[in-house]
Amino acid sequence: MIAIAEFAPRLITWQRQFGRHDLPWQLTRDPYSIWLSEIMLQQTQVSTVIAYYLRFIERFPNLAALANAPLDEVMAIWSGLGYYSRARNLHRCAQLLSTEYHGQFPHHVNTLIELPGIGRSTAAAIAVFAFGARETILDGNVKRVLARVFGIEGFPGEKHTENAMWKLAESLLPPNSEPTTEPNDLAMQAYTQGLMDLGATLCVRGRPACTRCPFQTGCAAHLSGREKILPTARPKKSKPMRRTLMLILCNGSTVLLERRPPAGIWGGLWSLPEVTDAAALAAYAARFGITDPLTALAPMVHTFTHFQLTIEPKLATLSSSAAPSAGVADTHQTWVRIDDLQAYGLPAPVRRILETLQK
Repeated sequence: MIAIAEFAPRLITWQRQFGRHDLPWQLTRDPYSIWLSEIMLQQTQVSTVIAYYLRFIERFPNLAALANAPLDEVMAIWSGLGYYSRARNLHRCAQLLSTEYHGQFPHHVNTLIELPGIGRSTAAAIAVFAFGARETILDGNVKRVLARVFGIEGFPGEKHTENAMWKLAESLLPPNSEPTTEPNDLAMQAYTQGLMDLGATLCVRGRPACTRCPFQTGCAAHLSGREKILPTARPKKSKPMRRTLMLILCNGSTVLLERRPPAGIWGGLWSLPEVTDAAALAAYAARFGITDPLTALAPMVHTFTHFQLTIEPKLATLSSSAAPSAGVADTHQTWVRIDDLQAYGLPAPVRRILETLQK
């Protein structure tokens, strides 16, 4: 078993030699860049985040640019990255920092946690990388590392297990006095990045690369052959299936979009009109003078965290004499040129459905 005192020095040494050092948000103390990367990395892999981060930072290079941008534009740049509440919270947080904090990020974890979209682990990561703080992170990757190295039983999402992991994580931090001549905050950065790197590159879910791990000789899971058992899996529940009908209503080279409510699935995004049954769909289409049968397109199954959604798209085309604003009831509906869809924040499955119209 690895001794508590050995953990940080061994991890720091490994990170400096084998960890990641060339990610776009590294080698900076800019809290805006670090904050953006940490929010994007919540429940999303680095390989997916990089392209989105680069596009986002190009369009919104600083806090003021993001705070002053329309939410629609922010959602459009975010579109496809998922967990859209993160984008809404980014925008809200940027505006709050601009108005209440004079455009500056607070340095302390307890204040960072009060900002929209920033939880305990994210606040700690921002404080470490931007301000050199000595704080504890505990994201999904870190939970997996701790569960395996120290043999922690129990599903990490369960409160009792999570609390035990927080207590352990706090005890593992590098001491304030490092036996080197470098500043303490550099050791904290290497340690914190090392936790992230180890969980993301070696101590992965499916096939951990134990032979390359700095803790192989003392890892409880490896020594007992429980690498695939720890961390304890989430208690299994069958995901309920839901069904929805979506209307692809075309008017020449435009298609009708509706903005979804701010809360809930795909909150605040533009999507296709959606109903739950054929009668409601027919009634909706009739508002636009469509009485002929609709064309059924191939259904699509989209998986969310807690359920699966079967989307059944139905295609209809208005007559060539219809006005460009035909049937639009309010500001939550709009006709959009099919070639201009990239400018709108759309859920990934809806974007895939509409891409079929461009072929």
